[in-house]
Amino acid sequence: MTPFMHLGQTAVQQKNFSEAVAWFTKAAADSPKDPQIMACLGQSLCWLGKREEGLAHLHQSGQLLLKKARKSRDIGLALDLVDQLQYWNDFPGALGICKQAVQINPGYLRGYQLLALTHSRLNQKKPALAAGRQALKLAPNSAVLSILLATLEAADGLNHEARQRLEKVLQNPLLTAEEQFRANKELARILDKLGEYDRVFVHLHAAAEVAPRLPEVKRQDAGLVPKMLENYKAEFDSELLGHWANADFPANQPAPTFLLGFMRTGTTLTQEVLAAHPDVFVADETDLIASVAKELDRLSNGQGSLPEQLRKLDLTGVLHLRAFYWHRAHALYGDKIGTRLLLDKTTMNTIDLGLINCIFPDAKLVFLLRDPRDVCLSCFMQTMLPTPSTVQLINWKSTARFYAQVMDWWLTIRPQLTMRFIEFRYEDAVFNFEPAFRKVFDFIGLEWDPAVAQFHKKAAEKYIASPSFSQVAQPLYSSSVGRWQHYRAEYTTILPELQTFIEEFGYEN
Repeated sequence: MTPFMHLGQTAVQQKNFSEAVAWFTKAAADSPKDPQIMACLGQSLCWLGKREEGLAHLHQSGQLLLKKARKSRDIGLALDLVDQLQYWNDFPGALGICKQAVQINPGYLRGYQLLALTHSRLNQKKPALAAGRQALKLAPNSAVLSILLATLEAADGLNHEARQRLEKVLQNPLLTAEEQFRANKELARILDKLGEYDRVFVHLHAAAEVAPRLPEVKRQDAGLVPKMLENYKAEFDSELLGHWANADFPANQPAPTFLLGFMRTGTTLTQEVLAAHPDVFVADETDLIASVAKELDRLSNGQGSLPEQLRKLDLTGVLHLRAFYWHRAHALYGDKIGTRLLLDKTTMNTIDLGLINCIFPDAKLVFLLRDPRDVCLSCFMQTMLPTPSTVQLINWKSTARFYAQVMDWWLTIRPQLTMRFIEFRYEDAVFNFEPAFRKVFDFIGLEWDPAVAQFHKKAAEKYIASPSFSQVAQPLYSSSVGRWQHYRAEYTTILPELQTFIEEFGYEN
């Protein structure tokens, strides 16, 4: 290892990514064809928020690794690079490298597993299924690969085959907790598609019993977000939220439009319809606002709660945070935004509405609503990566409780916002598409474009961060509206949590 590489890796361990980039850049100047150096430089740039630049170096590293693999037939490091690209949501780049790696060594199990996952995230169902089958052929007794193949079969409409496969997996008494969890979740979703409603919650509750044993769930602080919401309700008030409402902001620091709500309320559908307009650029599930919160904490030397930090901020500080937001956005997307309207869709930034309103009091907000009963069902049925928010959804009662906590926060802050906002109902999008979306486009200041009705065709051609990526890659369907009615008996335990919001949002039957 060269001295520059050693210094760069030390900086990474200290999470000083600016310094790491400087050292890795020097190392790359000395050894421009070293794939490890290129990968380290690319990763550090991505961590620094310079995603476009970082991905270019990761791609270069991938090609260098493939060149070596063609001689040795060892594609392990190239597949590690595929993992890195997937982490940074560059699934097209990951697919290109993974395809070449599998061609070099077609007997490498992990290659087909990654290939199946990559095709799947790009809505390429047939090739995903073929890769999944090949992976299982190489390891026919693998529960993990059987579960993966079942999910790919279900995505391609082969629900009976998927059900049989998962039922066979669940007969294995030696399954790990994660395998039990995933098999039960996936089987519940498939049984729902098949209309076998009486069996669905058996498997959802079985998954919920296992979930607390999962290491990634144990690592989450389940009390973090509920405590944060309670504090925000107490600390954000009209005075704080309106403090900079009449400020003049520079033209080069415009306010984005925000698309928020609760999980599984139709934010991804709305995002893709708006993204089909040529004058809209979507920032899909990013850390832009989270990074602003970290920068505010840095400016405040880590002292005080977020609302307290905002109270001490002057206009110069607000302008700095707006500039910081745009610097991060341009680092993330390069020149792709251009002069288009930036739509920041990070669904659970709903929690950060106070921060957003203080820094961008001139912003516009599209807030999604959906029948609370359908929301909770969809959330509980979905498999999501554990975070402080999604860990609330591991069982039925906590799902309803968390929905109530977040939407109570919305009802508390809604009348105090200086941002202009519109509440947009998922059901209107499904049953009254053009009139409903015309109102949204009017609200954000754009002319109606009939091409947005073909949103699903564009969505099918790209990576979408949300778990509902496959649903928005097909024409609108209404089967998800009122789906809760198939499970009325299950709602007796959670209706007290939801009733206020059912009535408030006009979903009372």
